[in-house]
Amino acid sequence: MNVAISSASDKPIYQQLFEQISAQILKGELRSGYFLPPIRQAALELRISVITVKKAWEELERCGLIHTVTGKGCFVAEFTPEEMLRIRNDMILKQMAVDAAYYKSFGLTLEEVFELMRKIF
Repeated sequence: MNVAISSASDKPIYQQLFEQISAQILKGELRSGYFLPPIRQAALELRISVITVKKAWEELERCGLIHTVTGKGCFVAEFTPEEMLRIRNDMILKQMAVDAAYYKSFGLTLEEVFELMRKIF
């Protein structure tokens, strides 16, 4: 698990942690069965609050990316390729809905958004 937390980011720390770990899982960098560090250990290593790590782990579990085994810890869940694709697409669509609302607030058309996205890619 490779995570870089930025205190300068507008995103809450738990969200940064969630997004980085979920991306590593969905890209296959953290494979099924991978043992996540215990909450207290991760908090200590990242120099962040235990509550912050707990919130990120809870969000990962809510999304079905990890599961908890009582007395043993948290592990990356097992996925079929189809499940992984579905989870990835659900997460992307959720973020795109937030982004689309932001773009609409500026009065952008879909074509204008596509043109701006082409410049980024």
